Amino acid sequence: MTQLSPAQNPPADGTPAPKTPAPGGPAAKPASDSSKKALYGGKSSRRVTVRDIAAAKERGEKWPMLTAYDAMTASVFDEAGIPVLLVGDSMGNCHLGYESTVPVTMDEITMLSAAVVRGTERALIVADLPFGAFQESPVQALRNATRLVKEAGVGAVKLEGGERSAHQVELLVSSGIPVMAHVGLTPQSVNAYGGYPVQGRGEEAAQQLLRDAKAVQDAGAFSVVLEAVPAELAAEVTRSLHIPTVGIGAGIGCDAQVLVWTDMAGLTSGHVPRFVKQYANLREVLGSAAKDFAEEVVGGTFPAQEHSFR
Repeated sequence: MTQLSPAQNPPADGTPAPKTPAPGGPAAKPASDSSKKALYGGKSSRRVTVRDIAAAKERGEKWPMLTAYDAMTASVFDEAGIPVLLVGDSMGNCHLGYESTVPVTMDEITMLSAAVVRGTERALIVADLPFGAFQESPVQALRNATRLVKEAGVGAVKLEGGERSAHQVELLVSSGIPVMAHVGLTPQSVNAYGGYPVQGRGEEAAQQLLRDAKAVQDAGAFSVVLEAVPAELAAEVTRSLHIPTVGIGAGIGCDAQVLVWTDMAGLTSGHVPRFVKQYANLREVLGSAAKDFAEEVVGGTFPAQEHSFR
């Protein structure tokens, strides 16, 4: 992959690219580590783009991605410096009360994607094409992806499937819509799987997963999610591709990692997948706050004088 010059690929934090000294002029001072553009962290006057994602792969930078489904939560993650936010069809399980991602509609994805875009300034917003929105044909995929770009304002779309979805990826990319692919465990296929099994175990399955990843890369995808894949296989896929891999239950060898934010923050109740690490316990915090509010209302201590008008 061709290395872009600073002038061709401006820093992700919006700072001006260093000027190249004129021939015979004074040598430019070497840039310090802090002045190098990093995908994660900071704020900028522009959004992260797929060119920034490609540049991070070239320099070996790992980066985080989280899901988001509303403007307020998205703004928190944006301010925290998360460079890519996914409006995932995981909203079906953790936001809309469905048992799986299958029932999620284009109307739901479009509405919530628009909210996430409005709540952010820097992050690249990627929206899922839900089940039934792209499988019929590349033209169907283009129609629905165009809706997400025009109506919601997202910067890229994500769709599931490897070789079987390559034609869809190719048409979207050739039409100017960046695509994040998704191989390995594809949750929209839950009814075919009969659950959520790890993918790529065994030589034949591993070779198919590698073919799937290369197929979407060749079709023009700018990155590919690897879900529920043995860590060693995911690392091999990552070494084999020139586009970044985004792991979820795929080990440390991927270029990036993504988690569903309600899992990451400990808001999800009941069983969570093995690959999830909970960095907070928001379910306990919110429950405690709700109980404190209720007890003060019942006890007649809220609202107090300072919360009342005269």
